[in-house]
Amino acid sequence: MSKVLITGASGFIGTNLLEDLISKGHAVKNIDIKPPKINERKSLWDCVDITDCKSFSEKVLEFNPDYIVHLAARTDLDGKTTEDYDANITGVENLLKIIHKLPGLKKVIIASSKFVTRNGYQIKNQHDFCPHTRYGESKVETEIRVWNDKPPCDWCIIRPTSIWGPWFGVPYRNFFDMVMHRMYFHIGHIKCHKTYGYIGNAVYQIEQLLFNETLDENNKVFYIGDEPAYEINEWADEIAGELGFKVPTMPVWFVKGLAKFGDFLGMFHIHFPMQSFRFGNMTNDGINDMNNTYMIAPELPFTRLEGTKATIVWIKKYEEK
Repeated sequence: MSKVLITGASGFIGTNLLEDLISKGHAVKNIDIKPPKINERKSLWDCVDITDCKSFSEKVLEFNPDYIVHLAARTDLDGKTTEDYDANITGVENLLKIIHKLPGLKKVIIASSKFVTRNGYQIKNQHDFCPHTRYGESKVETEIRVWNDKPPCDWCIIRPTSIWGPWFGVPYRNFFDMVMHRMYFHIGHIKCHKTYGYIGNAVYQIEQLLFNETLDENNKVFYIGDEPAYEINEWADEIAGELGFKVPTMPVWFVKGLAKFGDFLGMFHIHFPMQSFRFGNMTNDGINDMNNTYMIAPELPFTRLEGTKATIVWIKKYEEK
């Protein structure tokens, strides 16, 4: 049995990772500013602001983990400046200071994000960035700080792609909700491919990276997601098919008009589900290179259809509560 500390285990990925590690007999501690999603896990939770180095350090040293998975972060896209994402910058700086006080630590995983580059950008190497949001910029700062103060133990950086499944929230929950409530539609005959990842597969990949060595300095960054990339229309049809209906198709010109209308409303701080940013996201490919990850985690435990079915069951159960 290993002792695994997860920062941010009250979040979506952390909730699922914590549950899986517990089921496998590991001792787990959750450090998070928010309470866990599952009430029965409150005994494993310490309420800590990771930007407060003193309290953060006290709780980590008290637990004295064998492994650390650092997921705690602000992940929305609403911030106006990188300073709004201080948890992603000061938080990781504090973690790196604390790690040097843990001589028995075997491995640390630090979570970044696919948003360190924009969709469609061809990455040259693991130090190449092209963010297009303030959140993405903050995660670039996360990665730079890790490289500038490398942990003394084995370590790696993960970049979760668009992860979905039980316990998820916005924005990826929105896709399921829109399809399930018959508010989603195909945009003409446009086909869009994106790297998404079912949470069960993401947990498997993270655990494989955690409990296996990643010592090669030229291969320290790993995307988390499913391979091959999803064709979004096909996936939407798969979700709708499980619910017994078909997804309608709207003309491209009509959807572009809705996006412009949404942009106009946005100027007055009125939310409209279709805007130009969303239209671009729905019509442009976003494929990430999974080769490094699949060298260490080659056999995904779940198919997309299995994940889709499990997610629909969870959403229906969640809505009943």
